[in-house]
Amino acid sequence: MPDLENQPFYVGADGCRAGWFAILITEDRQCRAEVFPNVVALSESYKEASLILLDVPIGLRERGDYERICDREARRLLGPERGRGVFRAPCRQACYAATYEEAKAVNKQLTGKSLPVQTWGIIPKIREVDEHLENNQSAIASTKEIHPELCLWALAGGRPMAHKKDTPLGFCERLKVLRSHHSHTDAIVSDALNNYRRQDVAKDDILDALAAAVTAIAGLNALITLPDPPEFDDRGLPMQMLYRALNVG
Repeated sequence: MPDLENQPFYVGADGCRAGWFAILITEDRQCRAEVFPNVVALSESYKEASLILLDVPIGLRERGDYERICDREARRLLGPERGRGVFRAPCRQACYAATYEEAKAVNKQLTGKSLPVQTWGIIPKIREVDEHLENNQSAIASTKEIHPELCLWALAGGRPMAHKKDTPLGFCERLKVLRSHHSHTDAIVSDALNNYRRQDVAKDDILDALAAAVTAIAGLNALITLPDPPEFDDRGLPMQMLYRALNVG
């Protein structure tokens, strides 16, 4: 178990069926993986973290047909194949709709765009984080957004992954990239696969959280903001994605 009393630590987390799958890494490369039922529990447990990187949109438009710059630019950097995994973030009002049909109608009315069912699937996580940061302003400084494919792109030296993450080739490809940046990668992934049921934590949830954690441990000053400078939404939340500078690590 890592000693968190005497050194900084960093966290990467991905939404999973059981809540949030989080990987903590200390500066001396000790690791811990945990599942939290919600982002409030995660944030409370890791309130001393130097940085928490979440795979979820943070900062939302209220209206307008222009999408977040970070979504558009991440899609451009990742290219046509991996860029498909960067969904256009919904408007804030759509995230608080009670049903998919209502959310789709609200998003269409306020942005001119419909709402894919894939986006509706992650809206509970988006709403959860949006509410958490609205109610805990102090958490904004250390809680930031990433997209795992953008993190992996940077960790691979600016190269998008060649294979889909939910295929055996894609899993091995991402594992190889992460292994090149963290020597305990195999142990972390093996332990997580053994300790959590696939219906609670999928294989790609583990790699996505690890990509975020390996990015986070570089420290905020070594991370690139997309865009730079970031945009801010009407509540003052940055609309940005962070990734590791290509010459780091």
